[in-house]
Formats: sequence, structure tokens, C-alpha cells
Amino acid sequence: MALRGPPSTVVSVAFRLARSSSRTTARPPSPPACSWAVSIAGGVRSSVGRVHSARMTAMSEVVHVRGVGDGDDVGARLSALERAAVTSAVAAVIMHCDMEVECQRRWARLRSRRRKLMPAATTEALASAAICDAVLEVCCALGCGGLPRATPRWWVKRRTGGTWEDLRPADDATDDYFRDKLRMSPRVFREIVENLSPILQRRVTFYREPLQPDQIVAYALYMWASGETYESSSCSFGIGRASNLVAVQDVTAALLSVYREKVAWPTGVRKAIVLCAFADKGFPNCHGCIDCTHIYVDKSANAPAEDYYDRKRRFSVVAKVVVDLDLRILDVFVGYPGSCHDVRIIHFSTLWSRAAAGEFFTGPPVLLPFQVQTNGYLLADNGYPPSEWMVVPFGGVAQHPLESHFDSKQKIAKGGVERAFGRLKGMWRLFLGSHKTNMETLPQQFVAVCILHNILIDADIPFDENLLWEVDANGVRRRVDLGIHPPPRP
Repeated sequence: MALRGPPSTVVSVAFRLARSSSRTTARPPSPPACSWAVSIAGGVRSSVGRVHSARMTAMSEVVHVRGVGDGDDVGARLSALERAAVTSAVAAVIMHCDMEVECQRRWARLRSRRRKLMPAATTEALASAAICDAVLEVCCALGCGGLPRATPRWWVKRRTGGTWEDLRPADDATDDYFRDKLRMSPRVFREIVENLSPILQRRVTFYREPLQPDQIVAYALYMWASGETYESSSCSFGIGRASNLVAVQDVTAALLSVYREKVAWPTGVRKAIVLCAFADKGFPNCHGCIDCTHIYVDKSANAPAEDYYDRKRRFSVVAKVVVDLDLRILDVFVGYPGSCHDVRIIHFSTLWSRAAAGEFFTGPPVLLPFQVQTNGYLLADNGYPPSEWMVVPFGGVAQHPLESHFDSKQKIAKGGVERAFGRLKGMWRLFLGSHKTNMETLPQQFVAVCILHNILIDADIPFDENLLWEVDANGVRRRVDLGIHPPPRP
């Protein structure tokens, strides 16, 4: 049986056990022992501070202990069995005390060692700025793949490769594959990505890695070139349905910001080249050709549908474009619904206001056939009103031979507009057929496509004429509808 409690209690219990055991051996009863038990307990208590000396003192007290009676002079010495029991109890108490003292000393040494290892808060603690920098570096490492996660977080959907994996520089994608998917060569694509990267670079977050600028640009070009919907094109590039809308808007804004000068009136040497090209066609001092095209869209949900219903009984948006003989787009104005007439659109455009203010067509006067003097003009069809800077054909049935000759030459020169629309919509087929779009972002996207149109012309990217042909539901091969509505006959 283990003895637990204070040392005095343990000794008293041990003594009582010894006396009870001795009574069972038919020894004469001994007087009650009180003072000697207290003396032994006091000796044991004093041994906590001095372990070795206390052990010797307690043992001697046990051996020479005597009991004092109730006033009798007769003393009684403990028997051998009682002395052995008391000695064992005192030894157990002393051992217990030694273990407690050693445990306290051990905890004291451990606390002192911890205090020595802990840096001083005033001298060695990290500053808050350093901690913030460390956290930022860890976040950047996680986002850039420096510390890859074993498994993605459960709320992050895995992305697939698709067409984007085939277009990556590490893959063996050929120039033909790039032209088929993105309408340009890898060199032109890399140049565009390099110029747009400062605007399209995404910030690293605690979630998955952000979309890189090259993937964002490739997705926007692929959607415009293929004419696919957001759902189908996003699967080909591993982009979520919410991210694809943002990606197209970001690429559109970046193109308008970086390449805004690509759609502008020519100046200097370029202007002289344009004037010489039209002069060789028989129209000196001509700056370009103007016409309108209809961009077919689905029925608008946030605008009056009857406003976008054109003469061909389709929903469309009108775009006014000015081109030169090299098919470069010089000016574009888009956004009015398909029910508007070409004359109304030209009157609301910036071209009309700037031409009326004298900002355009300020060259030296030139005398045209039939004694017509002009400082500069544009070639247009009968849908536009004749003016000082807009030359339209004579028209009519009974024409003078000179008038018929003039109309033929004017039609040939003005054919550059139809070829420009064919190249523009043939390459970027999203604007060729009817598609679901946002009316607020459609004008910006069309201007962005016009910028890409001029970039590809400057880069000498050829155009495949087969893109202008399609097979209808009956299996008949026909030319695509470019959305050019001829003017109504008088």
C-alpha cells in the first residue's frame, strides 16, 4: 500500500501500523506515543531543504526514539519490527521529497534556458515592415508556383488546356495553325502581347494563378476569329464563363489604348501614297472611299427591338467606315441601330463635323472633269448626298457617255470598300453572322477589330479568299453576306 500525504501524517500512520502489528504478537501494551511522532515529523520537514543531512538525522531519530507515557518514568523502546516499519516510512518520505525538489530544479533550469533563447523584444524582434515584406514574398511565391500546392483548393475549378495548349510556344504549333486560329503569325502575336502586357498583367492573389496576358489576348483573338460563343470558346482555353467576358473587355480596352493611332487619317508620306493611288485610278486629290456595313446581332433585350430592325428584316448595328485603296481603315463610326439611314449616320458622325469645320481636305485645289474644283473629297454611293467633299455617281437610266464612264470608274475605285469589308469580316467572323452581344461593348469591340485589321495589313499577313465563301443548309456554296446594303433606287 503506497503512503501519501504530508511527512508527519505518513510517519504517524506508519507508527500506528507498527504498534498494531506488535499487539498481534501478544506484547504488553505500550503507552501512547505523541511527542516522538511530532519530533520525527519536524525532522522530516527540515530535510526538504538539506537532503543528505536530513536523511541521517531522521534515521538516527528513528533508531533512538523513545515514547513518553502519561507521567510514568518507565520508558519503552520500540521493537525491531516497529523500528523497521518506521524506518521504511521515513525513507519513502525522504525519497518523495528528493523527487519533488529535483523536479522543481529541473523546471527552473528549463525556464531559465527558455528566457536565454528568447530574443529581446526591443533589440532582436522583427519590425512590422519586414514581416509585411516576408508575407508578400510568400504570397508571390505561392502565386508564381515557387511553392506549389499538392492539391488545389476545393473551391477552385480545374482548368483544361484545349486550343491554348496547342498555341503555347513550347508546343510545335506551326504558322498555319496560328493563322487558322488567331489570323496572324506567331511573331505578330508576340508583338501584340508584349505591347499589351503592362495593361493586362493580373495581380497575384491567394487563390489560383492569374491568367497570363498571352492567354488573355489569344482567347479574345480566337473568339473574334472563330465567331464561337462565350461558352464554347471558354472551354477551348480553360477560362471560366465569368472570366471570358472580362478578358474580352480588357483586351478591347488595351487595344484602344495602345494602338489608337492605327485607325487615323494618313499624314506625310503615307498621305502622298494614298493620293497617288487614287490619282492613278482617275480621281486626283481623293482621300478615300466611304460606305456603311451592318453588323448582325440577336434581338436586343435591353433596347427597343424595332430600332435595330433593318431593311433586310434582320437586327443589326450600322458601322460607317472610310478606307483607302490598300484596304486600310482610316475612320470608323459605329453604334447606331440598323433602322437608321446612311445619311443620318454620316450627319451624326465626327467626320461630318470635322469636315464642316475645315479640319479635313485642306490640300491645294484640283480641277476635276466637268469643271469641278475641290480641295479633297471621298468617293461614296448614291445613298449619300453630294457635297464639296463627297463625290457620288450620276446614276440614272439615260446617261451621257461621259457620265457612264465616270460612274464606271467611280464604281471600280470604290470597290475597295467592299474588299476591305470582306477582309475585315472574313478574318473576324464574329461580326460576319448574327451573334449575341452586349450593345454597350459592341462598338468598342468593332473598333478593336479594325485596329487588328490594319495591324495585319502592315505586317503583310495574306488573306484567304476562301473565307468569303460558305455552304448553306442545302449544300450550295455561296458568297457570305458582308452586310452592305445597296442604296434604295429612286
